Amino acid sequence: MDVQVLLQVFDRLVGAGATVIVIEHDLDVIINADYLIDMGPEGGEQGGRIVACGTPEMVAESKDSITGKFIAREIGQ
Repeated sequence: MDVQVLLQVFDRLVGAGATVIVIEHDLDVIINADYLIDMGPEGGEQGGRIVACGTPEMVAESKDSITGKFIAREIGQ
């Protein structure tokens, strides 16, 4: 419920012409983004580089993106 309210707020902000940048791990928020920058491949010393970027569909197709695998399941790719 809270995520849906947050997404509605984001939609209103974008509709009013604002740019919204979010650092997030919640899959519902990630899937609703217009553009993603997926950092990884892991955290800490194993993170810190861009493994995929683009729309959620584009990231879902990336073989290097762990997040993309979860997105693909959610959107049926």
